[in-house]
Amino acid sequence: MTESESLFLDAAVESARNGLYSTTPNPRVGCLIVRDGDVIGRGWHHRAGELHAEAMALADARSRGNERSLEGATCFVSLEPCSHHGRTPPCTDALIAARVGCVVVAADDPNPQVAGRGIEQLRAAGIRVEMHPRARAIELNRGFFKRFTSGRPWVRVKVAASLDGRTAMASGESRWITSGAARADAQTWRAQSCAIVAGVGTVLADDPLLTVRGDQFAVDGIVRQPLRVVVDGRLRTPPTAQLLRADGAVLIATTAAADSDAGRALAAGGAELFERTGGRDDLDDVFAELARRSMNEVLVEAGPRLTGSVLRSQTWDEAIVYLAPKLLGRDGRPFADLSIDRLADAIRGHVTDVTRIGDDVRLRILRIAR
Repeated sequence: MTESESLFLDAAVESARNGLYSTTPNPRVGCLIVRDGDVIGRGWHHRAGELHAEAMALADARSRGNERSLEGATCFVSLEPCSHHGRTPPCTDALIAARVGCVVVAADDPNPQVAGRGIEQLRAAGIRVEMHPRARAIELNRGFFKRFTSGRPWVRVKVAASLDGRTAMASGESRWITSGAARADAQTWRAQSCAIVAGVGTVLADDPLLTVRGDQFAVDGIVRQPLRVVVDGRLRTPPTAQLLRADGAVLIATTAAADSDAGRALAAGGAELFERTGGRDDLDDVFAELARRSMNEVLVEAGPRLTGSVLRSQTWDEAIVYLAPKLLGRDGRPFADLSIDRLADAIRGHVTDVTRIGDDVRLRILRIAR
């Protein structure tokens, strides 16, 4: 690639970020159409059921009077163009009809309905296709890739703690350990998640909303609310819980009977019940169910028991840890209920980012498999 072509592809990948909070369950995709060194069309996918990035870029070019310039132009796109009929027609058909000359792709599509077929269709139509992988294109869609390759979503664990790893005093007092800036930053992880998972203990102790708050997360004036998931084996969630009155859907993952009095009361309050098959502290069946529901990214915001279970079972992929410059002492409550006897059995991660947020520090940690 020439330097300018590389910059165009990077710009297409970066434009996919516009859909960070809205595209689920579809991937985040960006597209630029270039003719003679000039960008004649731009597009990014807003949400499922609406124009894909390539179709939006073609429409943008035509709206600028560049219909004739499309023939022989180069299309830079962050993900392989789709080749199947879903809620919208195939992007390959649109690119072929526009008679573009070349398509430059930053990542293959893992969806088996596409998975190379898009590239094959374009080449069969005489369109040159070049693959120039960009790690950023995959990073933006980690959950989408993982769901199709492993049948599980990308699982993030969010923790806000003191320097000595405490999330509350022995009395339960916890507001607030981290700063307002850190709490505001944490909303970005909620906003890009498809589902938020909490335990019933958190619901009983804090009565949280577990919603996304902030106009900065709106796309076309709409703030998308993730599915709220409560892990509640004995159906102790009160029908009066705030999360049942907030916008968005609620799923109760339980081992109790859905047709019990408690189950019927929660259903009447607007919750959906999912009868689990896994053990009390094993969330693998919950994550599998969320993947089946096309959830790409899941955020776990839970107490020490559930957090410890996810960390111990190695079902997490990433941890977002906010550390406040405070010490709460040995009687404070830990962020994870863990018992590890040998250093060799330590749960390990790789720090990928350290950022100061207000007076606190945010760590991004990727799991290192045992």
